[in-house]
Amino acid sequence: MPRATNAPASRERRKRVLDSAKGYRGRRSKLFRYAKDATMKGKYWAYRDRKTKKRNFRMLWIQRLNAAVRAEGLTYSRFAEGLKAAGIGLDRKILSDLAITDEAGFKNIIGQVKNALEKKSGETKKKQAA
Repeated sequence: MPRATNAPASRERRKRVLDSAKGYRGRRSKLFRYAKDATMKGKYWAYRDRKTKKRNFRMLWIQRLNAAVRAEGLTYSRFAEGLKAAGIGLDRKILSDLAITDEAGFKNIIGQVKNALEKKSGETKKKQAA
């Protein structure tokens, strides 16, 4: 009895891998063995770097905010403390965008933050005195 090779399914599987490796250079796009490895690595990097992208953007927003806030005489950590004290619930992405596009609005937010920080420091001094 002849050996069954399941040719249609095997051919379809190889074709699917080679189609997904389209655009790779050299044997990585032409030969199944190398295309399989290349696509597996590509999927691994894509999954990993979707997480890394979020991390990188968060760092970028914080750097932008730090630079914008330092120009106003605050540090980023004091700014974050003041945001919480003022009850401003904007996230870093929106604040960073405001710092770049709407300087007047961002200065208004910084004014609110400074007032909240002064109010907070005044309350702690009263508690220490009592």
